[in-house]
Amino acid sequence: MIPITWYLTLGATLFAIGVYGFLTRRNVIIMFLSIELMLNATNLNLVAMSHYLQDLRGQVLTFFIIAVAAAEAAIGLGIVVSLFRNRRTVYADEITQLKG
Repeated sequence: MIPITWYLTLGATLFAIGVYGFLTRRNVIIMFLSIELMLNATNLNLVAMSHYLQDLRGQVLTFFIIAVAAAEAAIGLGIVVSLFRNRRTVYADEITQLKG
């Protein structure tokens, strides 16, 4: 059996990679992918702890997070497509539409 520390370490590493990708990249699509990576790292930790504690609450919460991530991806992709049609760019530094 694989120890829980391996799962938690993998989840923390994936979360750190997601944070790094979100903070360093200016492409909006890559930023959304980094957010998805962070959410999946959280899901991995929740499922590992749920299995370790013999409790289903972490796995139920994971289903809610997956549903929120799907809605976030659909709405975010719609916003990105709309911005690309109007501004012809997907880089966050070049999008100044919301500035006053």
